[in-house]
Amino acid sequence: MANETNIMCPKCGAEFPLTEAVSHRLREQMTAEFEEERKSLNAALTEREAKLAADQKALQEEVAQRVETERKKLIDEAAHQAEERLGTQMRDLQNQLQEKRAKLKEAQEAELKLRREQRKLEETKSSLELEVERRLAAERKKIADTARAQATEAERLNLAEKDKVISDLQHEIKNLKQKADQSSVQLQGETLELELEKELRGAFPYDDIAEVKKGQRGADISQGVRTNQGSDCGAILWEAKRARRWSGRWLAKLKEDQRAAHADLAVIVTTCPPDGVEGIGQQDGVWVCEPAFAVALGSALRQGLISTTAQRVQESNRAEKAQLLYDHVCSVEFRQHIQALVETFVGLKQQLEAEQRALAKQWKEREQQLHKALTHTAMVYGGVQGIAGREALPEIARLQLPGAA
Repeated sequence: MANETNIMCPKCGAEFPLTEAVSHRLREQMTAEFEEERKSLNAALTEREAKLAADQKALQEEVAQRVETERKKLIDEAAHQAEERLGTQMRDLQNQLQEKRAKLKEAQEAELKLRREQRKLEETKSSLELEVERRLAAERKKIADTARAQATEAERLNLAEKDKVISDLQHEIKNLKQKADQSSVQLQGETLELELEKELRGAFPYDDIAEVKKGQRGADISQGVRTNQGSDCGAILWEAKRARRWSGRWLAKLKEDQRAAHADLAVIVTTCPPDGVEGIGQQDGVWVCEPAFAVALGSALRQGLISTTAQRVQESNRAEKAQLLYDHVCSVEFRQHIQALVETFVGLKQQLEAEQRALAKQWKEREQQLHKALTHTAMVYGGVQGIAGREALPEIARLQLPGAA
């Protein structure tokens, strides 16, 4: 630039612009200041790093010391706890070992005692067999001729005695059968009636179950249906019949008893239902069922009476409610419920009969096996007794006829 002032270097005499000299000096001054500040910062940073390193080292040493202290403390506590647990386990194991040793000793003593008794029995058995063999050998020749002579007579007497016993038993069986036939019908009927009354009382504890006394006119059992609150809902008459065949006169008699007792429903429980009735059914307005379905039928009829009574409380028209009860009892839904109960009970009955047949077969097989075992035992003992004599082998009471000397 034309107006730019030049200055001369006093040393070399060179000329250069004034601005360049000023800027160069400023640069050197700022560079010196920056260098000095950088050195100061580096020194402070180095001092701080040294202090941080010292603090970190001191902290690490303190942490290491604390960790070591806690580690020793934990090791001591773990060792103490392990020692206690180990001591308890050792004592428990020692106790178990003592108990096992005691049991082992008892078992060994028992086994030793059993072996001794077994050896004693074997020795006794061997001695007895030897003694029997000696007696048989000594007596065999002596009694052979006598046995041949007495065999025919003894057999004849035995056959005669057996015929006499069989004849007496047949006569006694005939008498017992006659007595049993005379009282079986009445006894079976009373048994069925008592069982029916027991089942009804157990199934319906809120109802009034009353037995009709012997000699009084009427059905066997009267059931007054009541709710849990004690409200009367009607009556059911029960007639128990245990016979070989169905009689139509039972229906007429029960219907008369029903009208006389003003009962709502009537049921005949019989072991011989009429044709067309399996489990539960109706005959001329009277319910008929087998004994196994009595409680199920009673539950259904009782529920119908309770439902009708509940409707009767809401409405005052008794004729209409009686029609409702009749419609409910004669409805398809009610019959389906009864049929479902019948099918369930029939299935249970068939299963029970199958189990009874299986058990009866097993009992019969065991009875035959026991009979064979007793027969062969008696034959073996009798054969030995025939050879050795009754003095050597006395009679066994259970192998004799009752009353025999």
